Amino acid sequence: MKINRLLTNVCSQNLEASKQFYTSLFSFNVDYDSDWFVHLISEGRELELGIIAQDHAVVPDQVKGKILGVYLTFVVENVDSCFELSQKLGYEIIQQPEMTPYGQKRMLLVAPEGTVCDVSSPS
Repeated sequence: MKINRLLTNVCSQNLEASKQFYTSLFSFNVDYDSDWFVHLISEGRELELGIIAQDHAVVPDQVKGKILGVYLTFVVENVDSCFELSQKLGYEIIQQPEMTPYGQKRMLLVAPEGTVCDVSSPS
């Protein structure tokens, strides 16, 4: 099966806080904004991220409040700059930048909806 597009959606209790997190740190632009869904795109439209209100009808009852098993990795030019901005904006950092065994510098932080974000830079 040919995949034409892959869109990752995160479920959030606070769309505005999640939107601010991803637009302030990763320079996403808001492509669509409603009371239940926000569609973010990168400057060149290569990357997309959706944010869905976790209690909206589109989220199946079987998984509301139970979505687990994902974290997002953002490969950036300079993880130290992202770390400084994250501190300035008061985001929850769970691991300061450090070198990994596989040769990248990485930090971990938590988005307002609880998604763990791995922010890495090639060494």
